[in-house]
Amino acid sequence: MSDTIKHGSENLKQPSILDVRKKVSSFLKEALNVRDVKIIKTLKDENGWETLTEVYEDSAFIQELGLNTRVKDRNLYEIKLAEDLEVIAFEKVRSIE
Repeated sequence: MSDTIKHGSENLKQPSILDVRKKVSSFLKEALNVRDVKIIKTLKDENGWETLTEVYEDSAFIQELGLNTRVKDRNLYEIKLAEDLEVIAFEKVRSIE
């Protein structure tokens, strides 16, 4: 699903939005050990790609209390990727409990 552009004597593969979404989803599933990732925003800029994602993680508050429950916190993460889809920044931007 990616376009190829010619740069000098090299052909460079341009990642598509679908490529970015797949990369972000697999990265967060591995990094946060979550099952589902909802990508809310995908934006391409001069430095690469930026995404805003929503994940549900076990509630840190409930874990601190030592309670055994399935309560989840809704957290938003911003992930930045370079042109080659290397993850270069990863940050929780908001927690909604």
